[in-house]
Amino acid sequence: MRTIDLRGVPSDSAEFATAVPRPVVDVSVASEAAAALIDEVRSDGSAALLAQSERFDGVRPVALRVPHAEIDEAVAGLEPALRYALEQAIDRVRQATAAQVPPPATTQLGPGASVTQRWQPVARAGLYVPGGKAVYPSSVVMNVVPAQVAGVAQVALASPAQKEFGGSVHPTILAAAGLLGVDEVYAMGGAGAIGALAYGVPDAGIAPVQVITGPGNIYVAAAKRLVRGQVGIDAEAGTTEILVIADASADARLVAADLLSQAEHDEAAASVLVTDSADLAAAVDAEVERQVLTTENRERAAVALTGPQSAIVLVDDEAAAVAFSNAYAPEHLELQTADPQETLAGIENAGAIFLGASSPVSLGDYLAGSNHVLPTGGAARHSAALGAYAFLRAQQIISYDRGALQAVREPIVALAEAEHLPAHGEAVSIRFE
Repeated sequence: MRTIDLRGVPSDSAEFATAVPRPVVDVSVASEAAAALIDEVRSDGSAALLAQSERFDGVRPVALRVPHAEIDEAVAGLEPALRYALEQAIDRVRQATAAQVPPPATTQLGPGASVTQRWQPVARAGLYVPGGKAVYPSSVVMNVVPAQVAGVAQVALASPAQKEFGGSVHPTILAAAGLLGVDEVYAMGGAGAIGALAYGVPDAGIAPVQVITGPGNIYVAAAKRLVRGQVGIDAEAGTTEILVIADASADARLVAADLLSQAEHDEAAASVLVTDSADLAAAVDAEVERQVLTTENRERAAVALTGPQSAIVLVDDEAAAVAFSNAYAPEHLELQTADPQETLAGIENAGAIFLGASSPVSLGDYLAGSNHVLPTGGAARHSAALGAYAFLRAQQIISYDRGALQAVREPIVALAEAEHLPAHGEAVSIRFE
């Protein structure tokens, strides 16, 4: 891994901020291609989706919608250990997500005057589960459970057709959907699938959704950006990233293993260590070189670890490490320091934060109870992990009786006249004539 030495560089300087490593990926470059694929789906419907599967996935699905019997068969075929793991993940994520649904709250502003805040779920959501280099049943859990906890009545799941399985969705994805009671599953992927969920495909019986969530490649991210406004989206979740803040007390073997765990996702995955210990930096670098040789996905992991998006960053002290992390705004942040709670106090920007040596990112990927659909590319500066709130809309319910309205009549008229909108005031005054 390359080393970025920021020792002696003030943490509030331009040099410090611009040293943040990033993958050479720009979602906007995929926008034109994504827009063309969405337009094909809007004009040609299911024929376009089938042709796109054949073009990009190497197989033409027999049908876009996966039959219910096939989902049941996938559930029945699950290995007991995997079924248990998925059921544990579902239960833990469901418990943790329940805290994200606020109860209705009523504010009494005076006699007969109240404003109630309620959180109303969307009626229909579209959830995207990527295919590609790995199989992600955990992403089914992370997308479906928050929608269900929020109270979404209809959930449509899209995942790319798999050549190995005759153009259907991967059976492990189907099994995870079946365990969650989801039976509306479509074999479609990429930008076209996002367009299908956003606008609907009448000849395939796909009704448009109100919200689309889930990670994907650069074309999926570009498509989500393009349909935003037609539907709500969670975020433009891109390639995974991990940043580890570690000091001399950290175990180099564990830090290296955690960096490697994310590097195996994709050649563009980002693995970053920030430390004030040159000895730890050297030890981690050696451990990464040793461990990558024996991991199954070593070829793409090696590319990721040596790419411009990955680095070992040397800083003067823990305060500088925290400043660097806040500038980076990582998707996954691990704090492997002598006092993780103390380090946490300075953290502002991160998608998910893992405290101590016994809380690796892999835990969050599967069984922590937290959600692994997280903001990437610095979006943690303004966005959060996927949760029930992605499927909820805050609504204000206003209830004033005649006396309460009379009490604010004059201020309303005064404001209306000040804004040269007299009909606003007259709409109140007429009630008392």
